[in-house]
Amino acid sequence: MYHLSHVLVLGSGLAGLSYALKVAEFATVNLVTKREVTETSTRMAQGGIAAVLSPEDKFEYHIQDTLTVGEGLSHPDIVEMVVAQGPERIQELVTLGAHFDIRAGNGFDLAREGGHSHRRIIHAHDMTGAEVERILVEKASAHPNIQIFEDHMGVDLITREKMVRRGGIVTNAEESCLGAYVLNTKTGVVDTFLAAITLLATGGAGKVYLYTSNPDVSTGDGVAMAYRAGAWIGNMEFVQFHPTCLFHPAAKNFLISEALRGEGAILKDRQGRAFMERYHALKDLAPRDVVAQAIDHELKISGAECVYLDISHKDADFVRKRFPNIYQNCLEFGFDMTKEPLPVVPAAHYICGGVVTDASGRTTHDNLFAVGEVSMTGLHGANRLASNSLLEALAFSHQAALAAKEILPRLREPNESLVPEWNPGGATDSDDAVVVSHNWDEIRRMMWNYVGIVRTDRRLHRAQHRIDLIQQEINEYYWNFLITSDLLELRNIATVAELIIRMALNRKESRGLHYNQDYPQRDDVNFKRDTLLSSGGWH
Repeated sequence: MYHLSHVLVLGSGLAGLSYALKVAEFATVNLVTKREVTETSTRMAQGGIAAVLSPEDKFEYHIQDTLTVGEGLSHPDIVEMVVAQGPERIQELVTLGAHFDIRAGNGFDLAREGGHSHRRIIHAHDMTGAEVERILVEKASAHPNIQIFEDHMGVDLITREKMVRRGGIVTNAEESCLGAYVLNTKTGVVDTFLAAITLLATGGAGKVYLYTSNPDVSTGDGVAMAYRAGAWIGNMEFVQFHPTCLFHPAAKNFLISEALRGEGAILKDRQGRAFMERYHALKDLAPRDVVAQAIDHELKISGAECVYLDISHKDADFVRKRFPNIYQNCLEFGFDMTKEPLPVVPAAHYICGGVVTDASGRTTHDNLFAVGEVSMTGLHGANRLASNSLLEALAFSHQAALAAKEILPRLREPNESLVPEWNPGGATDSDDAVVVSHNWDEIRRMMWNYVGIVRTDRRLHRAQHRIDLIQQEINEYYWNFLITSDLLELRNIATVAELIIRMALNRKESRGLHYNQDYPQRDDVNFKRDTLLSSGGWH
């Protein structure tokens, strides 16, 4: 079946929904989302949105904090643009109906997190993402120009280059996107979604790792689809591990927000000794990469399974009021954070790399845009400053919507005559699904052990050898059997794993989130640059 619209959006988090609402004022939008519309990383974001909203704060301070944490790879022009948009984008959310915490008197209650020199994190208790997602879903669901397709998953992007090759024709406009083939995960049917503009807003790839704070949908789909289509991918070696996920067998993905340390929580070893002062002058407010590496080191030298995050010295009423969601969830797992420290471990949290874009979210393919965690805009560099991710999604969805308004009148919309429907060929139903589940587990465990917080060339080469073999198996399986969402996710995490490994091997230094014991120093002479790769090679 064909679905035609002016704009196709893949993803229903903050990036996809805010973009859809803006372009829906002048275009029709088909929005595809893999599960339910609210099952996103946005909904799980606890901390908040970084923005200069206090008279004590300045754009210059926020810019400098971002550049410092980015370790020389953040693009200054992009950082300035995103930071400057903060107050206006926050006001748009408030106008839509989002509710943020207000301090006594007036003004927003602003929190401080690691790497920030000032309080500038606007939040809704410790459920900021859920509040933002709530209002955006409400508005998008009610908009007459937006049609939402739940339980639909992108298979591959449709590019003019592929269509031209199929027809044996040569044109000057090969590298442009016409839409995507999309699997209806309920029926197993692959539909053809055509659009003049396609936006990737598919989020991150935390499920590439064994332990992650991300929801199950975060399998790097947009990055993998863009790479297969020939678009440039950048900086995938910079994987941010959140220092503090709750350590409990039943606490799947439960994040303990960095905002706890912003309010005075202290990291301690199993003897109850604070240890962050040995690793950074900012102690527990050090940037995330430093904290994650410190915890990793403490665990390895002690043999302990976890460290502890202690906020029990703060007023109990304050803790319960400031962190109601975290407090309640921890109680359900048997921990009272007002009386005892919480056991925590690092977990894969955020991919700083992704599909390379310009300041408007344009990728290296015409009419293909990327916004949010799926993208590499130049904001984060080698490490993301806390709570800059939602700000980036707001700023770039706005930029991409402005670009769409400008170019849409000039674009010719693709139609059924140009793009054939999906052809499964001779594929049959699988009778060997254990191949998918086995490879899924092997990739995630291998990435955790060999391509984690601390790396070596030897581990990376082992990982590369294994991923090459696994991808051969996946490729054979993919073409022999009818596709399912599980198979698509496996293919995508394998592709993303390959990209992370190759880019990590290419960077012969330690910088930000990429720490290689064989090259422990930062090397600005040879590596103060983005790592850029496409299916055509290095750039």
